Amino acid sequence: MSDDQTPRRLRDIPSRLLTQTASHAHRLVAQHLGEFRTHHYALLAALAETGPSSQAALGRRCGMDRSDVTAAVTELAARGLLRRTLDPAHRRRNIITLTPQGETALQDLDRRVRQAQDEVFAPLTPDERAQLSELLTRLLAHHTRP
Repeated sequence: MSDDQTPRRLRDIPSRLLTQTASHAHRLVAQHLGEFRTHHYALLAALAETGPSSQAALGRRCGMDRSDVTAAVTELAARGLLRRTLDPAHRRRNIITLTPQGETALQDLDRRVRQAQDEVFAPLTPDERAQLSELLTRLLAHHTRP
């Protein structure tokens, strides 16, 4: 709906603008990721940043439900992007490791995500993007405090 059709009292509601922008951004990122999903990207990025991890810890770090982590790990392992092995110290725990192919895929996904970010935030200067990120980080921290 264009601004000239949007009721005046709705045009400047920050939560509404944030929701609409987030929806558009999510669509663009999904298009750029192609055959991958945002949770695939999150898992690969977390492994690259922190190294091998138990599947449960990986899910917690990415804010994912256990069953979603299992499905995503299975998909990524089938593509050869990560390896799942039993933890010798805890036979019921899986250790997930990023493979060299996973590192290469992550570099490509980083590029795709940057392109999507550039599209979403094209009207903003680099300083404005940094300020927006800072403000959103503050809001999120406020609403996710224990």
